[in-house]
Amino acid sequence: MTNPDNPLYVVESQYRIPVNDYPARMTPIPPSRMFEIKKALDGYLAKAGKGAEVFDASQGDGGASLPGTPADILRRAAELQIEHGTGYDQPFGTAQFRKVTAERYWKFTEASGFGPENIVFTQGGRDGLNKAYQAMVALGHKRAGDLLVVSRVPWISYSWGPYSLGLNVLLAPGRENEGWRYTPDGIRETAKFAEAGGRKIAGLVITSPDNPTGRTTPLEEQIELAQVALESGVAYVLFDWIYHWVTDGGPTDINTVLEAFTPEQRERLIFLDGLTKSLGASNIRSAHIVAGKEVVKNIVGTASHGVVPSYYAQAVAIAAYEDDFGKAAAPIIDTIKQSRQIMRDVLATKDVRNIMGDGYYAFIDLTKYVQNGKTPDGKPFTDSADLGAYLGAEFGVTVVPGVYFSDAGANWARFSYALPPEKTAKAIARFFEALDSTL
Repeated sequence: MTNPDNPLYVVESQYRIPVNDYPARMTPIPPSRMFEIKKALDGYLAKAGKGAEVFDASQGDGGASLPGTPADILRRAAELQIEHGTGYDQPFGTAQFRKVTAERYWKFTEASGFGPENIVFTQGGRDGLNKAYQAMVALGHKRAGDLLVVSRVPWISYSWGPYSLGLNVLLAPGRENEGWRYTPDGIRETAKFAEAGGRKIAGLVITSPDNPTGRTTPLEEQIELAQVALESGVAYVLFDWIYHWVTDGGPTDINTVLEAFTPEQRERLIFLDGLTKSLGASNIRSAHIVAGKEVVKNIVGTASHGVVPSYYAQAVAIAAYEDDFGKAAAPIIDTIKQSRQIMRDVLATKDVRNIMGDGYYAFIDLTKYVQNGKTPDGKPFTDSADLGAYLGAEFGVTVVPGVYFSDAGANWARFSYALPPEKTAKAIARFFEALDSTL
């Protein structure tokens, strides 16, 4: 019998986590520097006057700079919330959300082997990613300290989100002149590199269109990369498709991917999607994961002790999915396409390398300005962060310095065209006016 006067473990000895001091040896996780960028605009406005026109080409917030979620969808979501009530929902969301997402949004085929039970609602993309990382650790090689593989110039949160959950982040091989794209050989070499270091790969992230580069990876290529990854011992492949609706080619067909893999392999695929970019629903925090049943079971079990999703965020998705999502997202999609064409036309006239795929962003090589440019008082620039701060403070135009993402992007900048077309045209003109003034 257990002595009630003694402490008592919740789990038996064979299930207890061994003591490991790795948190004491982790580097501090830095806050995102994205929020620092707007300080340069404050400096510019202080000099030019509060009414001066500024151009924020640093953000990717469609809810702020684009038309945002249509009011009729928000009203419909409010009606759904009233009908539904305000009690707790299941950790996966609601059966209603699962059904409409499976049948009306993804339109799963019988051959895909997936259905409503393969869907978990999450409170935004970061919540979805963190839950996916936790599942990778728990179900894959089942070890902390293993690796998550991302591109050579990754989105900032890809570097630090998984690290906070016990995964080391590894930048895959990638060449600048190829937009740092993954290659099958690069993935194989990455697997060998991991094995030589005594680690395994818990997951590989494929994001298309990419953030920050905007590079779009054809679906056939995504499938090939995922197949090579699984064959190389990668436990899970995560497809981050948060931007896939705002492309010239239209949304990605999940059934094509699922049907390219065996039922066993499908269990090792995870897909992330949501409303942040396609519907401009940034502060709605509405996203979801599509995954195999074991991953879903793990996420649901963990979520039941953590973040139980809000119904209103699901209701916005239900309202958008239940009719015609392409029509609901048209104000964002059409605006972005117009701005994208403006960017393509302007960049075609400039003597700078650039990656101009889809999504919200162009990635522009500023090497000649970093290396040869100077401020009016003769001060040289050290990298894209130094140059970017100057452009914001002196010309009122901000971009995200590529060095914020990784050293490989030190001389590049992410230019967001998630703006109305007329604003995009003015912003890119001011950007190059400012750059040319440094030479």
